[in-house]
Amino acid sequence: MSEQTNPAATSDAWTVIRLLKWTTDFFRKRGSESPRLEAEVLLAHALNCTRIELYTAFGTEPNSAQKDSFRDMVKRRGDGVPVAYLVGYREFYSLRLDVNPAVLIPRPETEHVVIEALDRAKAFAQIPLDRPLRIVDVGTGSGAIAIAVAKHIATVYPAGAEITAIDVSPDALAVAEKNAQSNGVADQIRFQVGNLLATLPCEPSLDLVLSNPPYVSEAEFAELSPTVRDHEPKLALVSGKQGTELIQPLVDQAAQRLHPGGQLIVELSPMIADAVAKIVTDDGRYSPPKFIKDLAGHRRILSVTRSITPTSSSRG
Repeated sequence: MSEQTNPAATSDAWTVIRLLKWTTDFFRKRGSESPRLEAEVLLAHALNCTRIELYTAFGTEPNSAQKDSFRDMVKRRGDGVPVAYLVGYREFYSLRLDVNPAVLIPRPETEHVVIEALDRAKAFAQIPLDRPLRIVDVGTGSGAIAIAVAKHIATVYPAGAEITAIDVSPDALAVAEKNAQSNGVADQIRFQVGNLLATLPCEPSLDLVLSNPPYVSEAEFAELSPTVRDHEPKLALVSGKQGTELIQPLVDQAAQRLHPGGQLIVELSPMIADAVAKIVTDDGRYSPPKFIKDLAGHRRILSVTRSITPTSSSRG
C-alpha cells in the first residue's frame, strides 16, 4: 500500500468518518472478516480513545502524529499482522488482556471453557467441599482462562479457588502474570513452567483441569490464514500430525490427578472431535464424552467427569 493510496498520508482533510470508510474498504479487499471493526479498533487506538468516542468525532480530523500512527498500523494490518498484536491487547470474557507474539490471541470460542468451568464450580457448591476448588489451566498462554475463572469464581463458589496456570513458554507466562496483575487476580493464581500436568503430583487432588491446548494438525496449519499462520506462535497452535498428540496424554494425566467427580474441560478442533471421543472412551476413567458446540454449531469443547467407579477398560 503506497502513501498515495493511503488517506492518512495525504494532505486532504481526512476526517474520522472518511478514514473509517476508506480503511474498511481497504480491509475488505484484503479479505478481512470484520473490516469495519478492525478499522475502528485501530483508529481508536491511534486517537487514544474508545470506539464509542469515534462516533462523536466523525467530523474531526486527527492530527499528523495520529494519522501517521494510524497509517502505519493500517499498512501492517494489510500485510497480515493481527489487530490484537498491533494494539497490544484483546478483550476476553469482558476482560482486557495484553497480548504479543509470544501468546495466542484469545478467541471467543474459548469463552465456552470458562462458562463450563463456572457451571461445574456452581455444581460443586451444592456438595459443598468446604474448601477452595483446586483448578489447573494447562497451556495458559495469555492467562485468559485462568484469569476469567479467577475473576468470577466467587460468584458461583463462595470458597473461591486455588488456581495453577501452566505453560511450557516462560515468555507466555510473563504475559499471563502481567494480565493477572492488571485484572486484580494475581493473588489467586500460581504460574508455573511445565509440560501439561507432568510437574504436578500424580495423585487425585484436582477438581477442574481446563485447557485450550495446541490441537491443530500439521495439515490444518498449512491451510490456516496467513494472519494466523505467519504471526501467531506455532508452538501454541500445532499439536502434530494428527492434532491429538497433546490431548491424548492430557486425558491420561488428568485422570490420574482429578478427584472422582472432577472435571476435564478441553477446547479442540471439530475435526478431531471423534478421535478425542475415542481417546476418552478407551481410557475408561471418565464419563461418556460430552461436547459443547460453538456458535457455528461445531463440537468445540470436551467436558468429561472423572468416574467414581472405573470402567472395565480403565487403566486404573
